[in-house]
Amino acid sequence: MGGIKPMTIAYAEIAAAAERLAGIAHQTPVLTSQMVNQQTQSQVFFKCENFQRTGSFKFRGAYNALAQLSVEQRQAGVAAFSSGNHAQALALAGQLLQIPVTIVMPEDAPAVKQVATRGYGAEIVFYDRATESREVIAQELAAAKQLTLVPPFDAAPVIAGQGTAAKELIEEVGELDALFVCVGGGGLIAGSAIASRQLLPQCEIIGVEPKKADDATRSFNSRTLQRVEHPNTIADGARTNCLGELTFPLILANVDYMVTVSDAAIVRSMMYLWERLKIVVEPTGALAATALLEGIMSMPGARIGVIISGGNVDLKQAGKLFAQANPKKPKFNTKLPLTWEMS
Repeated sequence: MGGIKPMTIAYAEIAAAAERLAGIAHQTPVLTSQMVNQQTQSQVFFKCENFQRTGSFKFRGAYNALAQLSVEQRQAGVAAFSSGNHAQALALAGQLLQIPVTIVMPEDAPAVKQVATRGYGAEIVFYDRATESREVIAQELAAAKQLTLVPPFDAAPVIAGQGTAAKELIEEVGELDALFVCVGGGGLIAGSAIASRQLLPQCEIIGVEPKKADDATRSFNSRTLQRVEHPNTIADGARTNCLGELTFPLILANVDYMVTVSDAAIVRSMMYLWERLKIVVEPTGALAATALLEGIMSMPGARIGVIISGGNVDLKQAGKLFAQANPKKPKFNTKLPLTWEMS
């Protein structure tokens, strides 16, 4: 990518996406925890996209993208590459709109995501993430069969659809001082940041990604697109090589901070959310919460939104992660790593 390209997605596109999704996507619940509020000395609102259709926020962007295809594009079908959540989301959206879907998926994708993707009627083409490029395979497949390629994050309709999660959260709970969002390819945080900038201009946007897949943080700090090859993190939804040509400039323009968390910390937060909020959260889904629960970002006295991005986890694998985890609770460090003042 040669230089940072200016890119704007209007809030009107997110509002239009919300209208398309009305009555189709779930308006997911917002949960609170007195224990979390006491420990963090703040008021925390968890937007639970693990209760979204197909188990993650991805359904929002997938449906919004497919709903705008022409009759000819719908008849030919669509292709996509995904480790699981975008695959399931696109498969269900295709089923609802009667559009054939083909997914390029890594061989080591969680079994629960493979089964669900097939269950929604999609065809799966597997690849080896260590030796093959999912982008290349999907592009060749789309060209050969004249399919429309629907990227998992780097497309305006997808970004606009994902932004409806933050829109819903803000409209339900009102004023927020900060919003924590997980980062993989950047579609969720890009859309959420645009919605937040429109509805709550003073709200600080914090992106969170795994230390083992820190390309977005390095890109944010250097203002130059960085890559990480074959990231090996338990947060499989964040195993992207780099941000997209659309998401990168949107993140630079609208996000305030980027932080990273360890895999061990992610597991601790997963356990905490399962035990305290009584909800099933996958590793990627716990990313944003981890930065807050581990005290990497502490904001006493603030009203904080946290997007729980998904809950598609293999229960056997989760059991193994929990069995190997350090049993200590999240740190809730009260030291502020960044200067932050209430407005």
